[in-house]
Amino acid sequence: MNLFRRYLADLRREFHGYSAKSLSQDLMAGLTVAAVALPLALAFGVSSGADAAAGLVTAIIAGIVISLLSGGFYQISGPTGAMAAILVSLVATHGMQGVFAATFLAGILLILAAFLHLGGLTAFVPAPVISGFTSGIAVIIALGQVDNFFGTHSEGGSAIEKLMSYGRLGFHPDLTTVAIAMCVVLIMIFFPKKWNAVVPASLIGIIVATALTMALGLDIATVGEIPQTLVLDTRLSFSALDPAVLTGVIGPAFSIAMLNMLESLLCGASAGRATGVKLNNDQELFAQGVGNLVLPFFGGIPATAALARTSVAVRSGAKTRLTGVFHAIGLLIMMFVLAPVIRFVPLAGLAGVLMVTAWRMNEWESIHFLFKKKFKGGMAKFIATMIATIVFDLTVAILVGVTLALILQVSRLSRLQINYEKVDMKRVKIDDPALCARYSNAIVAYITGPLLFANTDKLEEIPEHLDGADTLLLSIRGVPDIDVTAAQLLYSQISALRDKGIDVIVCGITNAALSMFERSGLLELVDPDSIYWSVERALLDNRPRPEKKG
Repeated sequence: MNLFRRYLADLRREFHGYSAKSLSQDLMAGLTVAAVALPLALAFGVSSGADAAAGLVTAIIAGIVISLLSGGFYQISGPTGAMAAILVSLVATHGMQGVFAATFLAGILLILAAFLHLGGLTAFVPAPVISGFTSGIAVIIALGQVDNFFGTHSEGGSAIEKLMSYGRLGFHPDLTTVAIAMCVVLIMIFFPKKWNAVVPASLIGIIVATALTMALGLDIATVGEIPQTLVLDTRLSFSALDPAVLTGVIGPAFSIAMLNMLESLLCGASAGRATGVKLNNDQELFAQGVGNLVLPFFGGIPATAALARTSVAVRSGAKTRLTGVFHAIGLLIMMFVLAPVIRFVPLAGLAGVLMVTAWRMNEWESIHFLFKKKFKGGMAKFIATMIATIVFDLTVAILVGVTLALILQVSRLSRLQINYEKVDMKRVKIDDPALCARYSNAIVAYITGPLLFANTDKLEEIPEHLDGADTLLLSIRGVPDIDVTAAQLLYSQISALRDKGIDVIVCGITNAALSMFERSGLLELVDPDSIYWSVERALLDNRPRPEKKG
């Protein structure tokens, strides 16, 4: 219930003082986003292995349902390149019914994630891992558009398999198809930025490509018939669903849900910083879950919040979530009015849009930072995640990236440094003859870092540095934590040293270390009287030495 109460509170705050001027701003922002979304919806629908109509229906239904329930007024949802990239192999393996079933299951998972408050989990995915899978998806998108871009034919369920099939089938580009694709690419690259704010370059590119195809009667592949309905003939049908397909799409459903969480919450975090209004993560996951639960019944593919469209909404002055609704209505009008023209949109033109989109979706600034500054750990996470994304899938890629990140983090955090110094009483300005004689053969071991199972080899070296010493002062002020393995080793080492008549004094113990000393019995072994606030305080105490045993 807290989820819905907060949602209602957000709505009241969002529409407080709403006026005709605000409505006008939302309407214009929505229509601007629709102009950006149209070519992307067509392109991502085709690139997913479905069709352009599925992409349009997804953008319209998601634009209405998810926008109304969203955790942030600025979120614009629809089909995305990242989502389309992971659908290609799913379509090839299980067909569209498999895609619909996976989308439906992903919707359920997202709703569960919302009620379990799992929105914060994305914070545990390191930036290089996110950059790695984004670049991996960009490569998959680009490879998946080779046929449409060059007018060639390939076979295989994945982008890699299709690429390898050219060795067997041959690679024979169609010059007309390449010319149309390159035309769109050049328009998107060189279209003036100041004009792009008014009308998106991708839309201009598609208009030019379509006009050339129709005017010259080019014999190249086009989008084909666009049904003038929101309920497509090919949609989720439980009666037509094979139980084997349902069990086979559980893994892809997790991938779709995970990708949705990452894309939607990262998009919301970025837009939230730009607008000053923080995204309600749990509400956003609920909205995404409901949207993806509904989409398959209309024939739509998985949707997620899209950073490109959300950024346009923010820059266009969006005031409320009605911007997303108006964007959907604009697409709906285009679908019914422009369907006779949309059918002539060349697939080569959409491929050109996707090739440029794939290039631009790489986080080049982050990649440049990692490699220029030579952050080896970050570079390893980026490369491993990117390769895993291309070769396997998103779920495996995230697991590989996060696991590698954890291993590197544990390795970094477990670094232990021990510096040994012979006690110099003059240095601490102590000239008492008795004290000077007492600590004339004393060694201080300054330990910095956590004492963990991964670095116990450093602890094992301590006796090697005590040649001729009769007192060891362990300075552990720089030890934030001690695990059971290290505590056990310390216990045996201190016992052995005391048996040899070497006095072991503990200095600068932290609360966390003291707790482990108590639990492990170390406190009884070393005697509370031999624990001091600092090395200097210990050196002021002429304590008796333990007797050597045996």
